[in-house]
Amino acid sequence: MHRPTRRAADEEHYNAVYRQTDDEVAEHAGVVDATVRAKLGSVRHVVVLDYGSGNLRSAQRALHRTGAEVAVTADADAALNADGLVVPGVGAFAACMAGLRSVRGDWIIGRRLSGGRPVLGICVGMQVLFTQGVEHGVHTEGCDQWPGTVERLKADVLPHMGWNTVTPPGGSRLFAGLDADTRFYFVHSYAARRWEMEESGVLTPPLVTWAEHGEPFVAAVENGPLWATQFHPEKSGDAGAHLLRNWLATL
Repeated sequence: MHRPTRRAADEEHYNAVYRQTDDEVAEHAGVVDATVRAKLGSVRHVVVLDYGSGNLRSAQRALHRTGAEVAVTADADAALNADGLVVPGVGAFAACMAGLRSVRGDWIIGRRLSGGRPVLGICVGMQVLFTQGVEHGVHTEGCDQWPGTVERLKADVLPHMGWNTVTPPGGSRLFAGLDADTRFYFVHSYAARRWEMEESGVLTPPLVTWAEHGEPFVAAVENGPLWATQFHPEKSGDAGAHLLRNWLATL
């Protein structure tokens, strides 16, 4: 009999727990949009990259709620020309990389970044930005935007599923306006357990936010036009909406 993998089980639980929340967001999106868009001014056009990931519509609804015009598509031209590109992801690192490559997502990400065009990775969409992921002894190449390896957390209880605080560095724009005890929603067993990028002395170093579950791990990164979160802002209520608005304000 087929038994689901740990990551598949995580994704199934994630989708079941939050189905009602998604419906509520969709129901009220139009009301929230008008208020937020009035504050933002011009509308930001965002593409959620469709490469087979399981939380595409959740990301679309959350971004729509914060005032963006959002398209879910694998079209390269649309992804390249949007004001912002969101790369979500749930499930296995290897499966997400295979899906990304099938739509040239790794090339799209690199092309946008070479032109200074903003990209936001979410959950496994953040993990694939590192050099590689290791699952059950299998090494899979990532997009290699940041050096480092995504691997299984050393914790007594996995997956890390639920609400947790984070520790952003001073000067963070992603977490601006949020209290230190703000909690975000996580569901994962793997993460970047170390930050391996060396400071060059010439380039502005990335701002790295940390969280802890059994041990410290990278919870978010702000690196020029490339930002990412290990947690799910689209499932983190008002705090997640605030964070997404902070990102939209940079576009």
